[in-house]
Amino acid sequence: MDIGSGNGYPSSALSNFAPHRFIFRGLLVESMEGLLQSLKFENPEMQKHVITLVGRAAKSKGAKKNWRRTQTLYWQGTPMARRSDEYKAFLDDAFRALFTQNEAARRALLATKDAVLTHSIGKSKESETVLTRAEFVRRLTDIRRELQMKGARVSAPSQRAT
Repeated sequence: MDIGSGNGYPSSALSNFAPHRFIFRGLLVESMEGLLQSLKFENPEMQKHVITLVGRAAKSKGAKKNWRRTQTLYWQGTPMARRSDEYKAFLDDAFRALFTQNEAARRALLATKDAVLTHSIGKSKESETVLTRAEFVRRLTDIRRELQMKGARVSAPSQRAT
């Protein structure tokens, strides 16, 4: 199943462009795309703005930020090297928060049953994108497996988005 915003359900609901609200590290996030694009901004206040954006608005906000030269991304003023274990754990935590807190996102992921998940758009080199196709699909697949094994319960912070 090819995950993408222009595809049918449940694929479109699993796109980072989907408007799925969740709380991450104390901040209300409106979409995974907003969170991912916010990482390109060193300024915490700008990040707080970008995480309120959804879909193309979020994508276009981060499009002109040149983080590739330094391979450095930020969360609330703290730098993270793109290829670091810290960054990979950050992504794991973010995706787990999304699918733990947002019922619509969780239902869409479980609706894929055992389908092989793919993502035909995006980039495959870590140095060119904040989330590669493989990183994205692996996280969806791993979290889906956890949800299926635990009866749709995954350990996560007790925070809930409203």
